[in-house]
Amino acid sequence: MKRRVQSRGAPSAIGPYSQGVIGGGRSLLFTAGQLGMDPATGKLAEGIEEQTRRALENLKAVLEAAGSGMDQVLKVTVFLANMDDFAAMNDVYSSYFHEPFPARSAVEVARLPKGALVEIEAVAELG
Repeated sequence: MKRRVQSRGAPSAIGPYSQGVIGGGRSLLFTAGQLGMDPATGKLAEGIEEQTRRALENLKAVLEAAGSGMDQVLKVTVFLANMDDFAAMNDVYSSYFHEPFPARSAVEVARLPKGALVEIEAVAELG
């Protein structure tokens, strides 16, 4: 059985999906991709650094709503609208994770929702 996770600290889902879902024998949390969108205003932050920071803060809010945290993240996927933004994204990203770092993939995509520059999703342990 799966359980939905909802946080007011992250933007509401803008489609038929959950911010996060707990499954895997109730020990794993799978998050939806988080944009660099302010949950209070619904507006995207300006620039890749601020969008990355806001996306990671949104991710952190979803993790905490499920009883997890950034140190319990096992795998991250980063979607970039432009791979030329990788270094700037990585600088911000590195301040949110510590050794042992989660596994990570980063890919360039043709478009992201709302015209975002970055979207970040994760798989984390609970408890």
